[in-house]
Amino acid sequence: MNWQAVYDRYPVNGHLIWLNNCGTTPAGTHIVDAMTRFLQGYARRGTLTRTARYGDVQRRIKAILAPLLNCRADELGLIHHTAEGMNFISHGLGLREGDEILLLENEYPSNVYPWRHWARKGVVLKTVPMAETPAGFAENFRSAITPATRVAALSAVHWCTGMPLPLEEIGDACRRHGIDLVVDGAQGVGMRPIDVQACNIAYMAFPTWKWLMGPLGMGVLFIRRDRLEGLQPIFVGTESVVDDERYLPYRDELKPSTDRFTISTANFNDWVYFQAALEMLEEIGFEKVRQRLGELGEHLCNGLREAGCRLLSDAFAGDRSAICVFESPSETAERTLQRFQEAGIVAAERLGRVRLSPHIYNSFEQLDRVVETVHGTASS
Repeated sequence: MNWQAVYDRYPVNGHLIWLNNCGTTPAGTHIVDAMTRFLQGYARRGTLTRTARYGDVQRRIKAILAPLLNCRADELGLIHHTAEGMNFISHGLGLREGDEILLLENEYPSNVYPWRHWARKGVVLKTVPMAETPAGFAENFRSAITPATRVAALSAVHWCTGMPLPLEEIGDACRRHGIDLVVDGAQGVGMRPIDVQACNIAYMAFPTWKWLMGPLGMGVLFIRRDRLEGLQPIFVGTESVVDDERYLPYRDELKPSTDRFTISTANFNDWVYFQAALEMLEEIGFEKVRQRLGELGEHLCNGLREAGCRLLSDAFAGDRSAICVFESPSETAERTLQRFQEAGIVAAERLGRVRLSPHIYNSFEQLDRVVETVHGTASS
């Protein structure tokens, strides 16, 4: 694979070393080109343009995502972000007073706030403590289950530590105890293999703008087919019903797919952007993408370790993600981030540590420059 060609596609590389890809990912020239073609066509012919057609783009996006997740295309709906998807799921469930929901310690707010309304209705919200290893978390999770547990809402990868959660093991425990597993896939989809069938995932939501390199403000909702009819829609719009292009007479029959949660006219610009991003990843091959992410992450971790840094991922070295979280031996995370900013390195602080997350358009040379910046402090 010619990774230099991928590097060259991303103008950000001429200005910054962007290592906050599990936050947001900048656009490449292939995306700029796709958007330009669409906007030029839209300027000339409006919605009659053939440079990108609504249904074609929607089907193409799902055709790429469905095999990636090992699901059916009609189990996927295109929405705005994880928080929207989690609200659709949470408010649509038929829980009762005394039921329990398991949440993750220090979870990202998008998978916490949507569940809080249940506490006012007598449902118990419990937090599963994090652990230093996936095996340790699996044990914590099993210990948290009670006969009242109905839902577990967890992330695929913890956003603060980069630790992958053992979804297959968790999914098996949920299957045995009759628990619906809800997954925030933001830090997993595209970076880690996630098989919704093998992991027994009932529902999942994730954004497009992290490991899938898509646009801000777009997300994807997965609802397992056997759960669709039991999830009550909290919003209904023009695109929720069958034969939605025929406006009258009004209809009560909802679409027999997750598309019912798209509700109404989407931001089609985002769909065009996302299709271009996915097609590049598909052309490379998602397995090659994941392999490259692993190589970049490992290279970065090795360099930081040699610089004397403490790496959280050393506790789960056999199952690393591409997210590298470290502590400097000689300065605070705040100071490290200040020096990174001065050097044009984009990173993030999480729980008092520095989080780095390379993507396939980054180079080993860039990562070496990051390590040199850290090493200069560690050895001083």
